[in-house]
Amino acid sequence: MGQAAHDPRPQGQVAHERAQNEVSDVLLNLEHTISRAKKAARRLGESPEEHNAKLALAEARVALEATRSRLQKDAYFAGDELRLV
Repeated sequence: MGQAAHDPRPQGQVAHERAQNEVSDVLLNLEHTISRAKKAARRLGESPEEHNAKLALAEARVALEATRSRLQKDAYFAGDELRLV
């Protein structure tokens, strides 16, 4: 899909909005993955294998939540600041 001829927005703005939509999609996928990890942990039983899976899911949730938070802050709330690693 190309930019419509009647779209008065500059190409840079259109490109920025498309990129932000991609970031939004990534955040949505992270939210879904975090939700699925919670659901999976609730459904697991108490066998040693399931216990280990619960531990791995808990660790994954922490990492995913940190990633989501970092991406959200950097993409939407950083302003004009440039983060240096």
